[in-house]
Amino acid sequence: MEQQDNEEVLILAIESSCDETAASVVKNGREVLSNVIFTQIDLHVRYGGVVPEIASRKHIEKINQVIEEALEQAGVALEEITAIAVTYGPGLVGALLVGVSAAKAISFATGKPLIGVHHISGHISANYIEYPELEPPFVCLVASGGHSHLVTVRDYGEYDIIGRTRDDAAGEAFDKVARAIGLGYPGGPKIDKLSREGNPDAISFPRAKVAENEYDFSFSGLKSAVLNYLNACRMKGEKICQADVAASFQKAVIDVLVAHSLHAVKEYGVDKFAIAGGVASNSSLRSAFAQECGKCGIRFFHPSPVYCTDNAAMIGAAGYYEYRKGVRHGYDLNAVPNLKLG
Repeated sequence: MEQQDNEEVLILAIESSCDETAASVVKNGREVLSNVIFTQIDLHVRYGGVVPEIASRKHIEKINQVIEEALEQAGVALEEITAIAVTYGPGLVGALLVGVSAAKAISFATGKPLIGVHHISGHISANYIEYPELEPPFVCLVASGGHSHLVTVRDYGEYDIIGRTRDDAAGEAFDKVARAIGLGYPGGPKIDKLSREGNPDAISFPRAKVAENEYDFSFSGLKSAVLNYLNACRMKGEKICQADVAASFQKAVIDVLVAHSLHAVKEYGVDKFAIAGGVASNSSLRSAFAQECGKCGIRFFHPSPVYCTDNAAMIGAAGYYEYRKGVRHGYDLNAVPNLKLG
């Protein structure tokens, strides 16, 4: 690694892959000095989801303000920063370009190294922030609106995807089902909250298995089963209990995520398991994993909810380890909306 052990590394990190404009200053990969997030949820609620054009325009308005605030909160001047890390994919191309352009401009103006970071690597690295003892290798479930990945973390920034969704990501299924039962956007937190009032065993929804890969996920059939149940109730004039539907759907998702993840942990012979991504902030999912990992003697790592949803601190953590490996990007760094992990 290029960094000397006693060298203090301050990473200015920028994240703009979807509808959060975020900047953070992270010290030595694990200590968050500032974590500023401007969320656009209120702008997109009326459309039932993120509108890429609106997201991009709002990023342009807010990016400089958010970066300045992150430096101010950290009590760090720009010249004290060691390197600039930025999400360059995957995500919405217009949104990504705003962050990448800002990072390149700062790098060019200051002469500081530029480091492009994979968004999913950032989510996984969020675990390092609150768990100083966590080191690879371990298994991590990344569950968000766009991804459902089961990943073995071989080393810092080195991953093997052993399972992925064949259709809808877990978070996407939450959003679609929430819309179907009339909860609106964003669906994940609303289903999580409503489920506490419902009976998770009230309705039997399917748990899909993918024959070709025991670690892969499929939530499209579950989503269709919920829609069919709702349509059948309406056709028969039967009352729909939103809370029971939400709780039963959520339990079906959680059962699959937990079963596949713990199977992978045992098969790969590790005793550490982590979760990451927006869905990882789901209270029932966290409880289920805590319970099952406890039974099996597996150490369970779960970032605070603020580090599960999109933020720049996680990009700073990931960027630190890329910096230490000697990763540097040129000013030709571009947004890659479908960037692959590993």
